[in-house]
Amino acid sequence: MKAGSTFRKVKSRSWKKQRHFRLLDDGLNIWYKSRWAGRGHSTFLVSDVEVVRQGHQSEVLQSIADEYAADLCFTLVFRGRQGNLDLVAETAGEAAAWVQGMRRLILKAKNMDAKERLDRWVCDWFNKADKNKDGRMNFKEVRKLLKMMNVDMNEDHAFYLFTMADKSESSSLEIEEFVLFYKMLTQRDEVWKLFQDYASDGERLSRGELESILRQEQHEGDGSAKLAQELIDHYEPSETGEGPGTTRLVIALMERSQGSMSLDGFQLYLCSREGSVFDGAHRDLYQDMGQPLSHYFLSSSHNTYLLEDQLRGQSSLEAYIQALKRGCRCVEIDCWDGPDGEPVVYHGHTLTTKILFRDVVATISEYAFKASDFPLILSLENHCGVEQQRVMARHLEKILGAALLKAPLGGQLPEQLPSPQAGGPGLTGLDLKGKILMKAKKVSDETLNDEVSDEDETAALDSPSTDQGSADGPPDPSKKKSTSKMSRELSDLVVYCKSVHFHGFQHAQLHSRCHEISSLSESKARKLAKEAGADFVRHNARQLSRIYPSGLRTVSSNYNPQELWNAGCQIVALNFQTAGLEMDLNDGLFNQNAGCGYVLKPVFMRSGDLTFDPETPQERSDYAPRRLSIQVISGQQLPKVNQKEGSIVDPLVRVEIYGVPQDLAKEETSHIQNNGFNPVWNETLNFVVHTPELALVRFVVEDHDTASRNDFVGQFTLPFASMRTGYRHVHLLSKDGTSIPHASLFVNVSISALT
Repeated sequence: MKAGSTFRKVKSRSWKKQRHFRLLDDGLNIWYKSRWAGRGHSTFLVSDVEVVRQGHQSEVLQSIADEYAADLCFTLVFRGRQGNLDLVAETAGEAAAWVQGMRRLILKAKNMDAKERLDRWVCDWFNKADKNKDGRMNFKEVRKLLKMMNVDMNEDHAFYLFTMADKSESSSLEIEEFVLFYKMLTQRDEVWKLFQDYASDGERLSRGELESILRQEQHEGDGSAKLAQELIDHYEPSETGEGPGTTRLVIALMERSQGSMSLDGFQLYLCSREGSVFDGAHRDLYQDMGQPLSHYFLSSSHNTYLLEDQLRGQSSLEAYIQALKRGCRCVEIDCWDGPDGEPVVYHGHTLTTKILFRDVVATISEYAFKASDFPLILSLENHCGVEQQRVMARHLEKILGAALLKAPLGGQLPEQLPSPQAGGPGLTGLDLKGKILMKAKKVSDETLNDEVSDEDETAALDSPSTDQGSADGPPDPSKKKSTSKMSRELSDLVVYCKSVHFHGFQHAQLHSRCHEISSLSESKARKLAKEAGADFVRHNARQLSRIYPSGLRTVSSNYNPQELWNAGCQIVALNFQTAGLEMDLNDGLFNQNAGCGYVLKPVFMRSGDLTFDPETPQERSDYAPRRLSIQVISGQQLPKVNQKEGSIVDPLVRVEIYGVPQDLAKEETSHIQNNGFNPVWNETLNFVVHTPELALVRFVVEDHDTASRNDFVGQFTLPFASMRTGYRHVHLLSKDGTSIPHASLFVNVSISALT
């Protein structure tokens, strides 16, 4: 891999270009260029690659399967929304070597601990700055490095640090001297001050002193003594500095002590997962999964097949793979009659491309339970004639096999929905885990002639005429859409998610059953939430509701899902392909509970006997508002947003609260001029949260601009209930929701009862 290989980069049957690839000496980056590009080249990090697929394992490579054998082909799948890289090697041996090598490098990167990641990151900066590749870095290169690292430092101070690190007095820094320079550059007064407040000798924290910090500042409680020793064992570096991933010179300056922690070890802990603002216990499966399905929020996708907009975008199996790997538990399939008797999936009456229904089902079968074992719902928007509906039913049964739920657990429909983990009351030993549920119309002998789709997302306008009923009564029968015949074979596959039109809360309470589900447009659902919030919450305690975006969102933009979660709506479907605030909120809610795609609703939303209206949360019998205080102390290694040489960000931090209407709030710090490397704010932002059980907290960093809109730098969103108090780091994510290496905020969080 270091010697390099020439591959064909493939984008389609007609686009195949030769590119030369090689692994750089740092083992972190892949370099590649076109033979015609002169000096121009590109690089990507090995850690940006999520997985390597061998053979014809992408739509692009499948399209050229007749030209190139499977053993010549492989696909690099990147994190986030970056497209795949499909490659064809000259020989099978060369392809196998790169597949095996990439997989080893990915695994190694995944298994690195905090010290190893830091060491790799520091070495990467050294290699970027060492332009002439002589293993040394002169002061001119150091100045350029500081600009690359997003810091505008006084030249005299920079030269002072350079001289202090130049132990060999050679007017240049070798790698170990650069490590010392980096250590001095990243000395953090705010961490040092906290350390000094507890370290009696000013040099090290004893186990008892570290325990005091954990108990008094970090509020770790009774487990502080055990945790203190675990942190010392894990984050206090070894004496020799030998072995993979250690920063030799930094470690050589420290003494190993089983009973104490140095400043460097303490800083490593604060920057680790144990020091994160996100409660580590909530990263595991910690919620009760034995409640009825209607008692959970589900991570849900709209137009799942699209990679781009809903007018001209590409339909792709890859979109299903990406959604399912993110823990999505309800995917949508828009089905239309296709050629040769095979149904196709696309956004009807538009220029979006088409993919075969059977290929979609095969992809779902392979990836349905990669990220979560809990039930997956297939939401069918069915526009097919009866013959191709029968084809759909055959594909579903044959491809999904035993995973497809075709009959009620226990043989009969229950009074309440079964649960994700177990079958539910009276269904001991029966389980929905690993099962796929169909959401579609289900008809009786008397109603075979009925609408086959319960929603009309291809309508040009999201007008009242397309809404399905109101809070008070059924829709005008004169406006009923044209009907099509329903296939009995497809209907019989629907068990717990029978699609019905919504005719109002009173009608649903009198006539509907727990296994019936209604789909509502965002405008209709928002109106119901505002005008009859308590009724909506009560309805959703018993039945499932699916919300879908307005037909006017032609660029596949999203609506704010929080408004519908406030009303207890479980399946709030978003366009996963579109990054932004709305997907940040979705990721923030569903990153908890092991990312399984199910989050248990608060207790006051799970009983039809309780009354909760998101418009008036103070009327709850167990109303318990909280005061949230966040001291934004500092930032670390914020990424550049403008890659022009000399461009430095002017960062500010905004904290946003999303929840019931009374909780919506935003507060921000001032901006720091020309420092994205180690800005310090020391500003406190205060909030009152009336319904903490529903609230999400979003940290946003922006590059301040007086002449135009601020540029996005990074964000992190989490449930209020998953926030840890004390001195914590907020590890920032990119717009695509992927990690930004070493970019973080250092905050002090305080939560108290509102008196």
